Amino acid sequence: MIYKVIGKDEFRKLIEGLIESNETFGPRQVDTGKDGQPIYQFRKVDSFDDLELDYNYTASSLKNFFLPFKELLSRYAFTDDDWEQGIEYRVNPRVIVGARACDINALNKLDDIFIRGAFPSPYYMARRNNTFLIGMDHMPPEDCFCESLGELTVRQGFNLFCTDLGDRYYLSINSSKAFNFLKKVKTSNPTAEDDRKWIERRQLIKSSFQTEVETDELPDLLDIEFSSPIWKKWGDKCLNCGVCAMVCPTCYCYGVEETIDVSLKQARKERQQYSCTVVDFAEVAGGHNFRPLKEDRLKYRYYHHYHGFAENADQQICVGCNRCGRACLPGINPKDVINDLILESGDDV
Repeated sequence: MIYKVIGKDEFRKLIEGLIESNETFGPRQVDTGKDGQPIYQFRKVDSFDDLELDYNYTASSLKNFFLPFKELLSRYAFTDDDWEQGIEYRVNPRVIVGARACDINALNKLDDIFIRGAFPSPYYMARRNNTFLIGMDHMPPEDCFCESLGELTVRQGFNLFCTDLGDRYYLSINSSKAFNFLKKVKTSNPTAEDDRKWIERRQLIKSSFQTEVETDELPDLLDIEFSSPIWKKWGDKCLNCGVCAMVCPTCYCYGVEETIDVSLKQARKERQQYSCTVVDFAEVAGGHNFRPLKEDRLKYRYYHHYHGFAENADQQICVGCNRCGRACLPGINPKDVINDLILESGDDV
């Protein structure tokens, strides 16, 4: 890792240069919530002034840029005695500005599955490799618990990460591409005073978390409380809508559909994001459903996030952003569910 310091005027020049030559996305206000607070999303920007870098959080995550809700995997063309398959996963270079540490860590977890896993996805890899990612630190929202999961700090998976020192940014440079881009603007080596301010900023962010969740023993606790009535308590509230998976930065379950044109001359194969809380997620041919109960579907979602399944065994994939808790209509919040399991375990003892 290489470290530099850049004034905010020079940083503006850097971003404007990237916007001029690349499709660029960043945080923008798209609406206002019922509480009067702004709602942000990562959207296309045409100038630096479009960016709102002091945003608190975005309603959906960066996952949508790498795992679209629906994507075309292949096309087929049939003739009388032959057929052709068309596959394309080219992506034009793009820039994303303003990613938070927990969202970058979420992408690192997806990298373990879709790049370094047993069955790498060329579609995901193409999007990841052609995205220049600029991260920025931030003061945590009151319901965020990424510090409890160790996701406050990010060491990989980005090109450039910015720590706000007031009138300048402390830059962590993690790629040769970022280093070369920075040659076009004025930067300097960090001084001892810059290092001191960087440490103070990191300590301030860490001490500002208002929500803590005990997750160290959670994998074992999930096994112990596998048949707990807590799952029915919260499962009864679940609407099976799947919005938790939609906004989650690490949910990656999907289904594949093949559609044949009525002419029988064309077909296509598409992948669509799915959710383990949806009623028919575990339904198989013949109509049997391996998870017919809402509490079972909710339970396995928590198992996947805090215990791990085949692709990410023993790895917690939750990063503590609490998007699922904010988006859940009946108010199912990870902190509340986990605290209930801890209390239930204590009662058992």
